[in-house]
Amino acid sequence: MKTLHVIAAAAAATSLWVVAAESVGKLPPPWFISGDHATSYQAGIDNVETISGKGAKFLRYAQGEDKGFGSLVQVISAQRYLGQRVRFRAMIKTRDVSNWAGLWMQVQAQQRQNAAFYNSSDQPIKGTAAWQARSVTLDVPEDGTTISFGVINAGSGQVWIDQLSFEVVGKIVPVDVMPAARLPEKPVL
Repeated sequence: MKTLHVIAAAAAATSLWVVAAESVGKLPPPWFISGDHATSYQAGIDNVETISGKGAKFLRYAQGEDKGFGSLVQVISAQRYLGQRVRFRAMIKTRDVSNWAGLWMQVQAQQRQNAAFYNSSDQPIKGTAAWQARSVTLDVPEDGTTISFGVINAGSGQVWIDQLSFEVVGKIVPVDVMPAARLPEKPVL
């Protein structure tokens, strides 16, 4: 009888391992991990924590110093969006994010490295948060070269993005702007 229990337990454990192995897939190209501590993070497709049912992309802190950030990134040519306003939208969810997480987008141009940039640090998602809609909207100048976009995880924890869209929007949709850095009013001597 004990042998039967051992076999049943082993079969159950093996089944759970197979289900867990199938629940996470490889991150599809052209997505990649970037950031000042990129090697501290793992990314992939989560087929369990998904709102679309098609699998959510995730970025998870795995090891190392959690003082920096990792970013799940895709870079595209700006050519078809020149002179237009674009919006990157996604549903986003977090678990145990120690610093903050959020969507971001950057447009580079021939004459300027950061022609437009926004990283959601003024609207951070911290700790554990349920699925919520977020977006970033920027203008692409006539000399735009590339558009980079994705999600940031600063510190430890995990972030998921699902139901992603990238679209041209009208000028009625406001552009996201990073808050101006507050300068000191007096010098410190």
